[in-house]
Amino acid sequence: MAYDALINTYRHFAPLLPEEEKMLMEIFKPYNLKKGEYFLKSGEQSKNVAFLNKGLVCYYVNKNDEMSITDFSKEGEFVSEYHTFLHKSPAIHSIKCLEDSEFLKADYDGIQRLYTEFKYGDRFGRCILEHRFGIVVNQLISSNMHSPEMRYQIFLKDYFEISQRIPQYLMAAFIGVQAPSLSRIRKRQNKSIY
Repeated sequence: MAYDALINTYRHFAPLLPEEEKMLMEIFKPYNLKKGEYFLKSGEQSKNVAFLNKGLVCYYVNKNDEMSITDFSKEGEFVSEYHTFLHKSPAIHSIKCLEDSEFLKADYDGIQRLYTEFKYGDRFGRCILEHRFGIVVNQLISSNMHSPEMRYQIFLKDYFEISQRIPQYLMAAFIGVQAPSLSRIRKRQNKSIY
């Protein structure tokens, strides 16, 4: 069922009462996008939070006319630019589908309903935001403190299960190097393994 993964994710963070399960399905509506389509474009108002049932997306900003990838989200994760969603302001990031993607999306009023009408809705929301905050802080630290080689190792550790689904040029943009530099990093690391 389309809602099973969302319900299980909610239950991972907080108890879900039977009547709340039905409301969760009212709040989150199915939404599909094809590979290459945008969940959100920079400059648009971020109006939705979505649970990614199937697919893969990347978050990016344009920096000096180049794509700078800041994150990837896969199945079982939430997708949004949270700070602009909460403040109803224009998005800084673009969120693009790297594969055909199936979402369950909720608008601002739906999320507020989850916070106020669900017994543990505020806990659930806090846990999701704490998780995302940790990712953002770790990426900020890594981009300022680690060499490209170390960022590649961290990428493989954090994103290993989806690394084969991400094109090399996007992986390079996430690490902060050009694709040829990433190839050299990979060759050096492969030599050191053998």
